[in-house]
Amino acid sequence: MLKPQLLRTLTVDSAAHPRGQPHLSAASGLVRAHGRCYVVADDEHHLGKFKMVGNDPVKLRRMFAGDLPTDPQLRKAAKPDLESLCQLPATARYPHGALLALGSGSTDVRHTGVLMAFNSLGKLGKGDDLVTQRLDLRSLYAPLHTEFADLNIEGCFVDGDVLHLVQRGNQGNPHSACIQLHLPQIQAWILDEENTPPPPSRITPIDLGDIEGVPFTPTDACALPGGRWLLSAVAEDTPDSVQDGPCIASAIAVLNPQGKVLQLHRLYGAPKVEGISAEATGHQVNLLMVTDADNSAVASQLLSVTLSI
Repeated sequence: MLKPQLLRTLTVDSAAHPRGQPHLSAASGLVRAHGRCYVVADDEHHLGKFKMVGNDPVKLRRMFAGDLPTDPQLRKAAKPDLESLCQLPATARYPHGALLALGSGSTDVRHTGVLMAFNSLGKLGKGDDLVTQRLDLRSLYAPLHTEFADLNIEGCFVDGDVLHLVQRGNQGNPHSACIQLHLPQIQAWILDEENTPPPPSRITPIDLGDIEGVPFTPTDACALPGGRWLLSAVAEDTPDSVQDGPCIASAIAVLNPQGKVLQLHRLYGAPKVEGISAEATGHQVNLLMVTDADNSAVASQLLSVTLSI
C-alpha cells in the first residue's frame, strides 16, 4: 500500500469562482507543462492552473461561455464533463504545442472537446494571444459507442505517435479499456485537414480486479518508459457512468503495452484520484495526483507518491 503525501489543496479566489467557492471541488486530468500544473474542473466550465509548490490560489481559465446551474442535479445533467487532459506536440497551427481536454461521452451533452494552444512563452496567453478551438467529438466517439455500451472516457495521454484514450467501466458494465488512435491523423482532423477522425487502431481490455465485488476502474493514465502505462483507479460502487457512488478503495497500477497488470498498489485512505502526472528517473517514479471527492464542499487535493517500477 502507498501512502500519499498532501502537497496542497486546490484553493481559488472565491470572487473568481462561478459559484463563489473558495476551492475547486472536482479536479480531473493533470498535466505538468512549462513549470505549471493544469487540471480540468469537470463540474465547471473552466481549466485550472497552479504551481506545484506554495499555496497561491488556482487561476481559472474559462473554456465555455456561461455558467452551469447551481442545483447539483441540474449541473450534473448540463455539464460538458471534461474528464481528460493531455499535452499535444507542436503542429503548423500550434507551433508550441497545446492542451487537449475531452468530454467523457457518457451523455449527449458530453461530446465536446477543447484545444488550447501554448504561446512562445509556454503560456496559454490572454486576449488576442489566446488560441482556443472547440471540438465536436461525436464522429470520434461514434465507433466507441458501438464497442462500449456505457462509454466513459476518463483519461488521455500521448506516447510517441499514439493518442491513448482510457475507457472507464463501472459496476453495472465493468468493461475498461485503453483505446489507441494514430496521433498524426487525429491532429490532421483537428486541423481540418481530414474530414473524419481515424478509427481506433487497437483497443486493449483492462482488468484491474475488484474489491468487495466492486471493480477497480481507471480514472486517468500516463505513459511510462518502455511502452508501459501508469493508471489511477478507483473502486466506486455505482451502477453506471453518470451516478456517483462511494469510493471503497483506490489504487495505482502499472501495465505493460498488452494491458497486463504488472503492479497494483492500493492507496492509503482511498483518495478518489481522477488525474495523474508521472516523472520517471531510472526505476523511480514521482507521481502527482489530483482528487475529486464528488462533494462540492470538499476541496480537491494535490497528492504525491513515489513508487518503484
